[in-house]
Amino acid sequence: MTVDSKPIRLTQFSHGGGCGCKIAPGLLQEILARAPQGIVPPELLVGTETSDDAAVYRLNDSQALVATTDFFTPIVDDPYDFGRIAATNALSDIYAMGGTPIMALALVGMPIAQLSPEVIGRVLEGGAAVCRDAGIPIAGGHSIDVLEPIYGLVGLGLVHPQRVRRNADAQAGDVLVLGKPLGVGILSAALKKGILDAAGYADMLRYTTQLNRVGIALGALEGVHAMTDVTGFGLAGHLLEVCRGSGLSAQVNLAQVPVIEVAAKFAAEGVVTGASARNWAAYGADVAWAPGAPEWQRHLLTDPQTSGGLLVSCSPDALVSVLDAFQQAGFAAAAAIGGMQARVQGQGSQLVCR
Repeated sequence: MTVDSKPIRLTQFSHGGGCGCKIAPGLLQEILARAPQGIVPPELLVGTETSDDAAVYRLNDSQALVATTDFFTPIVDDPYDFGRIAATNALSDIYAMGGTPIMALALVGMPIAQLSPEVIGRVLEGGAAVCRDAGIPIAGGHSIDVLEPIYGLVGLGLVHPQRVRRNADAQAGDVLVLGKPLGVGILSAALKKGILDAAGYADMLRYTTQLNRVGIALGALEGVHAMTDVTGFGLAGHLLEVCRGSGLSAQVNLAQVPVIEVAAKFAAEGVVTGASARNWAAYGADVAWAPGAPEWQRHLLTDPQTSGGLLVSCSPDALVSVLDAFQQAGFAAAAAIGGMQARVQGQGSQLVCR
C-alpha cells in the first residue's frame, strides 16, 4: 500500500466536521417520520419518542442499561485530538441520562489508501485515552474503508431506573443551567479558515475533551427534572426538543448564556458555520428573537456544539446544588440561563430569547 508522504490535514477530507456534520434537524425529522414503528417492550424506558440522547432499557428494579452511539468526521487535524474529542462526545450521551459508562465499542471508518496506519492508530489512541479517563474499556468495535475519516463509539452504561433523566420531564417554573460555554462550532470554522491561533485551539480542546461526568451527580439530585447535552442542533435546537417533549416553552436570557470569548469575536466578524444557518432554517419559526439582538448572537445559539455542555432543567430550590455540582467538577463557566414556562394557549412550544 502506498500512502502519500505529504502532511495530512484530517479536516481536508471533511465536508463538515464534528457534530456540524449531523443531518439538519428539519430533514432528519422528515426522514424519521418515514421510519416504521418498531417493537416497544415495557422494559424500554426511553426510545425514539422524544429525540433523547440515549436509549434506556430496564434490566431489573435497580439497574437500567443506557445505550448510545455517536461518530463523526474530523473537526481538527491532529489525529490524537480527533480521537479524544469524538470519544468524549460519544460518552456525553450516557452522562446526559444520569448514567455511568461501563464499556464502549469503537466505530472506525478510514480512507485506507490516504491515511497511514500510524495516523489511524493515533486516532484510536486518543479515543482510548478518554475511555481510560472515564474508567471504561474499549471492548471491541468495527472498521470499514471509506472516503471520509469517521470515528466514534458505541457507549454502554448503567443507571437506576428512578434516576433516568430524560429530556422530556422539565416542569414549568424550572431554572435552566448550561454547563459549558457556546462557540465550539465557530472555532472549528475559524480553524478550517486558518485563522484560529494557539490559544483559541487550546480553548477548543479544553471544552471538547472535558467529560460531562458531572451528569452522574446531577442525575442523583432530587430537583433535577430533565437533562440533555448540547450538540449539533445548537443550544436553541436542543432546548426546543426539551420544550416539545415536556409540552412547555422556554425563556433564555441572552446576557447570561456563557460563550467562548474568542468565538463571540469571530461570530461578530461573520465567521460562522453553514450548519448554524441550516439549524435556524429548521426551527427559527419557533424562536421569538429578542428585538435588537445582533445576528452574531443568534449564530451562537444555533452554533453546532461538538461535545457540548449539559443543559439541566431543575427546580429553583435545586439551583444552588446544581451549580455547586458543576463547579466542583471543574465546569467554571456553568450558569443559569433562563427557565421553563407554560405554553401560550393555542400555540406550540416556543423559545423566547431576551
